[in-house]
Amino acid sequence: MSKVWFVTGSSRGLGRCFVEAALSRGDKVAATARSTASLGDLVATYGDAVLPLETDVTDRAAVFDSVKRAAGHFGRLDVVVNNAGYAQVGAIEELTEQELREQLETNLFGAVWVIQAALPILREQGAGHFVQLSSAAGLIAVPLGAAYHASKWAVEGLNESLAHEVAGFGVKVTVIEPGGFATRNGKNPDPLDNGHSAAPNPVYNGLRERLAGMTGEQPAGDPVAAARALLKIVDADEPPLRVLFGQGFLPMIQQAYADRLRTWADWQDLSIEAHGGPGA
Repeated sequence: MSKVWFVTGSSRGLGRCFVEAALSRGDKVAATARSTASLGDLVATYGDAVLPLETDVTDRAAVFDSVKRAAGHFGRLDVVVNNAGYAQVGAIEELTEQELREQLETNLFGAVWVIQAALPILREQGAGHFVQLSSAAGLIAVPLGAAYHASKWAVEGLNESLAHEVAGFGVKVTVIEPGGFATRNGKNPDPLDNGHSAAPNPVYNGLRERLAGMTGEQPAGDPVAAARALLKIVDADEPPLRVLFGQGFLPMIQQAYADRLRTWADWQDLSIEAHGGPGA
């Protein structure tokens, strides 16, 4: 049976590839974007199988309206993809309150509004699948990424909790953690040239050079291949809660987790002392 998708951030990048992959195999898609102008070619090709919805995920009422329209148009929702988001770059000292709030409004609260709007529908159906685009940056942290990390670490916890809450309703949850993908002219997006950089303080120029170097070292993944991989996940009887997309980050993540475990173990005596009870 064909599936009905609801995908945020569908105008470009991975979101656009996810939409095209679903449509090309005969699924139906409610594709949301802040501007649906770029989705016109999909309507011309796939007709009624695609429903473009102009939606800003930071607008809770607009999100609820779009989800309601999508479910009413197609009769159900099977796969809900929280893809909309961006990366705010800047040292913590450089970030303005507005920059930090806008990052969380889009990446975290936008995801919450979509979940809250779609969950009653999926729960009533007794089936459905939430897919959350996180990032390798939701698992490890680098300098100048605090705002983005905060948002992605938050959606990691949000969706792990969600998975426990909805399992009894037949609803599944998967968090996708991509590394770098060639979504901008065949290259990894440049984090320092994405339109979301805080006003620079020269004392952090060395860290900016380091970040640019790290980005350049990572292999750029193929967004079309990522979309094919996502199809396998949503078709799986037992999809993973978390899965990395791309190469290069697994060793870094393994090292980060090993370091955390070692630190907790090394300081276990103090942990027990801090408890203050028997055995301290």
